[in-house]
Amino acid sequence: MLIGALCGGLRSGLAAEAGASPRPEPAPGGFVILPIAAAGNERPMAYYEGRRVLVIPQSDHYLAVVGIPLETKIGTHTVTVEGGKTKQLTFKVKPKHYAEQRLTITNERQVNPTPEDMERINDDLKHIAAAKSYFSERDPDSLALLPPATGPTSSPFGLRRFFNNQPRNPHSGLDIAVDIGTPVHAAAAGTVINTGDYFFNGKTVFIDHGQGFITMYCHLSEIQVKEGQEVARGEQIALSGMTGRATGPHVHLSVILNDTMVDPTLFLPASVVAHTSANQTNPAGEP
Repeated sequence: MLIGALCGGLRSGLAAEAGASPRPEPAPGGFVILPIAAAGNERPMAYYEGRRVLVIPQSDHYLAVVGIPLETKIGTHTVTVEGGKTKQLTFKVKPKHYAEQRLTITNERQVNPTPEDMERINDDLKHIAAAKSYFSERDPDSLALLPPATGPTSSPFGLRRFFNNQPRNPHSGLDIAVDIGTPVHAAAAGTVINTGDYFFNGKTVFIDHGQGFITMYCHLSEIQVKEGQEVARGEQIALSGMTGRATGPHVHLSVILNDTMVDPTLFLPASVVAHTSANQTNPAGEP
Protein backbone atom coordinates (compact mmCIF):
# COMPACT_ATOMS: atom_id res chain seq x y z
CA MET A 1 0.00 0.00 0.00
CA LEU A 2 1.07 3.59 -0.56
CA ILE A 3 1.75 5.51 2.64
CA GLY A 4 2.19 9.27 2.43
CA ALA A 5 4.77 11.24 4.38
CA LEU A 6 3.49 12.31 7.78
CA CYS A 7 4.08 15.87 8.92
CA GLY A 8 2.72 15.32 12.42
CA GLY A 9 2.75 12.62 15.05
CA LEU A 10 6.32 12.99 16.25
CA ARG A 11 6.81 12.69 19.98
CA SER A 12 7.17 16.02 21.75
CA GLY A 13 10.89 15.46 22.28
CA LEU A 14 11.48 15.51 18.54
CA ALA A 15 9.81 18.88 18.06
CA ALA A 16 11.74 20.89 20.58
CA GLU A 17 10.72 24.37 19.47
CA ALA A 18 7.69 26.06 17.99
CA GLY A 19 8.17 26.41 14.25
CA ALA A 20 11.16 24.09 14.31
CA SER A 21 9.52 20.73 13.63
CA PRO A 22 11.11 18.75 10.79
CA ARG A 23 9.25 19.32 7.55
CA PRO A 24 9.14 16.18 5.36
CA GLU A 25 9.55 16.71 1.63
CA PRO A 26 9.22 13.66 -0.67
CA ALA A 27 11.69 14.91 -3.28
CA PRO A 28 15.36 14.29 -4.13
CA GLY A 29 17.37 15.75 -1.26
CA GLY A 30 14.37 15.62 1.08
CA PHE A 31 13.00 13.00 3.44
CA VAL A 32 9.77 11.19 4.32
CA ILE A 33 8.28 9.96 7.59
CA LEU A 34 6.45 6.63 7.29
CA PRO A 35 4.41 4.80 9.98
CA ILE A 36 5.25 1.22 10.94
CA ALA A 37 2.67 -0.88 12.79
CA ALA A 38 4.05 -2.29 16.04
CA ALA A 39 4.50 -6.04 16.48
CA GLY A 40 5.11 -6.77 20.16
CA ASN A 41 7.82 -4.97 22.08
CA GLU A 42 10.58 -5.50 19.56
CA ARG A 43 11.61 -2.40 17.65
CA PRO A 44 11.43 -3.00 13.89
CA MET A 45 14.33 -2.22 11.59
CA ALA A 46 13.80 -0.48 8.26
CA TYR A 47 16.03 -0.32 5.17
CA TYR A 48 16.03 1.89 2.10
CA GLU A 49 18.32 1.04 -0.81
CA GLY A 50 20.18 -1.36 1.47
CA ARG A 51 20.84 1.25 4.17
CA ARG A 52 19.30 1.10 7.61
CA VAL A 53 17.09 4.08 8.41
CA LEU A 54 16.09 5.93 11.57
CA VAL A 55 13.11 4.38 13.40
CA ILE A 56 11.39 6.37 16.16
CA PRO A 57 9.08 4.78 18.76
CA GLN A 58 5.59 6.24 19.29
CA SER A 59 2.93 5.23 21.81
CA ASP A 60 1.44 2.46 19.65
CA HIS A 61 3.57 2.40 16.49
CA TYR A 62 6.90 3.50 15.02
CA LEU A 63 8.00 6.07 12.46
CA ALA A 64 10.67 5.50 9.83
CA VAL A 65 12.52 8.69 8.86
CA VAL A 66 14.00 8.14 5.40
CA GLY A 67 16.51 10.40 3.63
CA ILE A 68 16.15 10.60 -0.17
CA PRO A 69 19.38 10.95 -2.22
CA LEU A 70 19.65 13.81 -4.71
CA GLU A 71 20.09 11.33 -7.57
CA THR A 72 16.84 9.48 -6.75
CA LYS A 73 14.52 8.92 -9.71
CA ILE A 74 10.99 10.30 -9.66
CA GLY A 75 8.33 7.68 -8.89
CA THR A 76 7.45 5.06 -6.29
CA HIS A 77 10.09 3.75 -3.89
CA THR A 78 10.06 0.99 -1.28
CA VAL A 79 11.28 0.73 2.31
CA THR A 80 11.72 -2.80 3.65
CA VAL A 81 10.77 -3.48 7.29
CA GLU A 82 12.03 -6.30 9.50
CA GLY A 83 10.25 -7.07 12.77
CA GLY A 84 7.05 -5.06 12.28
CA LYS A 85 3.58 -6.01 11.10
CA THR A 86 4.14 -4.01 7.92
CA LYS A 87 6.81 -5.59 5.73
CA GLN A 88 7.03 -2.96 3.02
CA LEU A 89 6.30 0.74 2.88
CA THR A 90 6.05 2.71 -0.34
CA PHE A 91 6.29 6.40 -1.03
CA LYS A 92 6.34 8.59 -4.11
CA VAL A 93 9.20 10.94 -4.93
CA LYS A 94 8.18 14.13 -6.71
CA PRO A 95 10.38 16.36 -8.90
CA LYS A 96 12.30 19.30 -7.46
CA HIS A 97 14.41 21.85 -9.32
CA TYR A 98 17.70 23.06 -7.88
CA ALA A 99 19.43 26.18 -9.13
CA GLU A 100 22.82 26.32 -10.82
CA GLN A 101 25.91 27.96 -9.32
CA ARG A 102 29.15 28.93 -11.07
CA LEU A 103 32.24 29.66 -8.99
CA THR A 104 35.69 30.93 -9.90
CA ILE A 105 38.43 29.20 -7.90
CA THR A 106 41.82 30.94 -8.04
CA ASN A 107 43.72 27.95 -6.63
CA GLU A 108 43.86 25.67 -9.67
CA ARG A 109 44.80 22.66 -7.51
CA GLN A 110 41.39 22.86 -5.82
CA VAL A 111 39.76 22.39 -9.23
CA ASN A 112 42.28 20.02 -10.83
CA PRO A 113 44.23 18.37 -7.99
CA THR A 114 47.74 17.03 -8.53
CA PRO A 115 48.47 13.28 -8.22
CA GLU A 116 49.81 13.96 -4.71
CA ASP A 117 46.60 15.84 -3.86
CA MET A 118 44.55 12.91 -5.14
CA GLU A 119 46.31 10.54 -2.74
CA ARG A 120 45.24 12.77 0.14
CA ILE A 121 41.73 13.22 -1.28
CA ASN A 122 41.21 9.47 -1.65
CA ASP A 123 42.32 8.95 1.95
CA ASP A 124 39.99 11.77 3.06
CA LEU A 125 37.08 10.12 1.29
CA LYS A 126 37.54 6.91 3.29
CA HIS A 127 37.27 8.77 6.60
CA ILE A 128 34.35 10.89 5.40
CA ALA A 129 32.47 7.87 4.05
CA ALA A 130 32.91 6.04 7.36
CA ALA A 131 31.52 9.03 9.28
CA LYS A 132 28.54 9.44 6.93
CA SER A 133 27.58 5.76 7.20
CA TYR A 134 27.99 5.60 11.00
CA PHE A 135 24.97 4.09 12.77
CA SER A 136 24.37 4.00 16.52
CA GLU A 137 21.37 2.58 18.37
CA ARG A 138 20.68 5.73 20.40
CA ASP A 139 17.48 7.68 19.78
CA PRO A 140 17.94 11.31 18.71
CA ASP A 141 16.92 13.82 21.35
CA SER A 142 15.40 15.95 18.60
CA LEU A 143 15.03 16.11 14.84
CA ALA A 144 14.57 19.87 15.11
CA LEU A 145 17.99 21.47 14.72
CA LEU A 146 19.50 24.73 15.89
CA PRO A 147 21.51 26.77 13.36
CA PRO A 148 25.23 26.34 14.15
CA ALA A 149 25.81 30.09 13.74
CA THR A 150 23.81 33.24 13.07
CA GLY A 151 24.31 34.91 9.72
CA PRO A 152 22.95 35.23 6.18
CA THR A 153 22.80 32.06 4.13
CA SER A 154 24.63 32.07 0.80
CA SER A 155 24.81 28.74 -1.02
CA PRO A 156 21.70 26.62 -0.36
CA PHE A 157 21.48 22.85 -0.56
CA GLY A 158 21.35 21.11 -3.95
CA LEU A 159 22.97 23.73 -6.17
CA ARG A 160 24.28 22.25 -9.40
CA ARG A 161 27.83 23.52 -9.27
CA PHE A 162 30.48 24.49 -11.79
CA PHE A 163 34.02 25.37 -10.70
CA ASN A 164 35.85 27.35 -13.38
CA ASN A 165 33.13 26.13 -15.78
CA GLN A 166 33.79 22.48 -14.89
CA PRO A 167 30.77 20.52 -13.54
CA ARG A 168 31.06 19.18 -9.99
CA ASN A 169 28.81 17.44 -7.46
CA PRO A 170 25.77 19.36 -6.21
CA HIS A 171 26.13 21.36 -3.00
CA SER A 172 25.60 18.96 -0.10
CA GLY A 173 24.59 21.39 2.63
CA LEU A 174 23.77 24.95 3.66
CA ASP A 175 26.33 27.75 3.94
CA ILE A 176 26.01 30.41 6.64
CA ALA A 177 28.21 33.43 5.99
CA VAL A 178 29.99 34.59 9.16
CA ASP A 179 33.33 36.17 10.00
CA ILE A 180 36.36 33.98 10.69
CA GLY A 181 36.46 33.04 14.36
CA THR A 182 32.69 33.06 14.92
CA PRO A 183 31.62 30.41 17.47
CA VAL A 184 30.05 27.31 15.91
CA HIS A 185 27.51 25.36 17.97
CA ALA A 186 26.19 21.80 17.86
CA ALA A 187 22.82 21.70 16.10
CA ALA A 188 21.62 18.99 18.50
CA ALA A 189 22.93 16.79 21.29
CA GLY A 190 25.16 13.92 20.22
CA THR A 191 28.59 12.32 20.09
CA VAL A 192 31.53 13.58 18.04
CA ILE A 193 32.40 10.69 15.71
CA ASN A 194 34.98 12.32 13.43
CA THR A 195 37.22 15.37 13.28
CA GLY A 196 39.69 16.06 10.49
CA ASP A 197 41.36 18.55 8.21
CA TYR A 198 40.34 17.53 4.69
CA PHE A 199 41.47 18.79 1.27
CA PHE A 200 38.06 20.07 0.15
CA ASN A 201 36.07 20.30 3.40
CA GLY A 202 38.84 21.89 5.46
CA LYS A 203 38.65 21.41 9.22
CA THR A 204 35.53 19.34 9.83
CA VAL A 205 33.43 17.92 12.68
CA PHE A 206 30.84 15.12 12.43
CA ILE A 207 28.30 14.65 15.25
CA ASP A 208 26.14 11.53 15.60
CA HIS A 209 22.66 12.26 16.97
CA GLY A 210 21.46 8.66 16.75
CA GLN A 211 20.49 6.00 14.19
CA GLY A 212 22.23 7.54 11.20
CA PHE A 213 21.05 11.09 11.93
CA ILE A 214 24.33 13.03 11.66
CA THR A 215 25.42 16.64 11.20
CA MET A 216 28.65 17.82 9.56
CA TYR A 217 30.34 21.22 10.03
CA CYS A 218 33.05 22.27 7.54
CA HIS A 219 35.65 24.98 6.73
CA LEU A 220 36.35 25.60 10.42
CA SER A 221 39.37 27.60 11.58
CA GLU A 222 39.59 25.75 14.90
CA ILE A 223 38.09 22.49 16.18
CA GLN A 224 37.30 22.57 19.91
CA VAL A 225 36.01 19.02 20.48
CA LYS A 226 37.48 15.53 20.27
CA GLU A 227 36.26 12.25 18.82
CA GLY A 228 34.13 10.38 21.36
CA GLN A 229 33.14 13.57 23.19
CA GLU A 230 29.48 14.03 24.15
CA VAL A 231 28.14 17.48 23.27
CA ALA A 232 24.94 19.21 24.34
CA ARG A 233 22.49 20.95 22.06
CA GLY A 234 23.87 24.42 21.36
CA GLU A 235 27.31 23.69 22.86
CA GLN A 236 30.25 25.43 21.17
CA ILE A 237 32.29 22.95 19.12
CA ALA A 238 34.49 25.10 16.87
CA LEU A 239 35.29 28.46 15.33
CA SER A 240 34.30 29.32 11.77
CA GLY A 241 36.83 29.82 9.00
CA MET A 242 37.52 29.24 5.32
CA THR A 243 39.79 26.21 5.34
CA GLY A 244 39.66 23.75 2.44
CA ARG A 245 37.99 24.79 -0.81
CA ALA A 246 36.13 27.98 0.09
CA THR A 247 35.76 31.38 -1.52
CA GLY A 248 34.85 33.19 1.71
CA PRO A 249 34.48 32.65 5.46
CA HIS A 250 31.41 30.65 6.43
CA VAL A 251 30.04 27.58 8.20
CA HIS A 252 28.91 24.72 6.01
CA LEU A 253 26.20 22.56 7.65
CA SER A 254 25.25 19.17 6.23
CA VAL A 255 22.51 16.88 7.54
CA ILE A 256 22.78 13.15 6.94
CA LEU A 257 20.07 10.46 7.17
CA ASN A 258 20.79 6.82 6.25
CA ASP A 259 24.14 7.84 4.68
CA THR A 260 22.33 10.42 2.54
CA MET A 261 22.86 14.18 2.42
CA VAL A 262 19.51 15.96 2.80
CA ASP A 263 18.43 19.60 2.87
CA PRO A 264 19.29 21.13 6.28
CA THR A 265 16.54 23.77 5.99
CA LEU A 266 13.95 21.00 6.47
CA PHE A 267 15.20 20.65 10.07
CA LEU A 268 15.91 24.27 10.97
CA PRO A 269 13.56 26.85 12.54
CA ALA A 270 11.21 28.65 10.19
CA SER A 271 12.91 31.95 11.05
CA VAL A 272 16.16 30.63 9.55
CA VAL A 273 14.49 29.10 6.53
CA ALA A 274 12.72 32.38 5.76
CA HIS A 275 16.11 34.03 5.17
CA THR A 276 17.44 31.18 3.04
CA SER A 277 17.38 31.84 -0.70
CA ALA A 278 19.24 30.91 -3.84
CA ASN A 279 21.05 34.25 -3.84
CA GLN A 280 24.45 33.39 -5.27
CA THR A 281 26.01 36.84 -5.47
CA ASN A 282 28.48 35.94 -2.72
CA PRO A 283 28.75 32.14 -2.76
CA ALA A 284 30.85 30.72 0.01
CA GLY A 285 32.29 27.45 -1.24
CA GLU A 286 32.59 23.69 -0.98
CA PRO A 287 31.55 20.93 -0.16
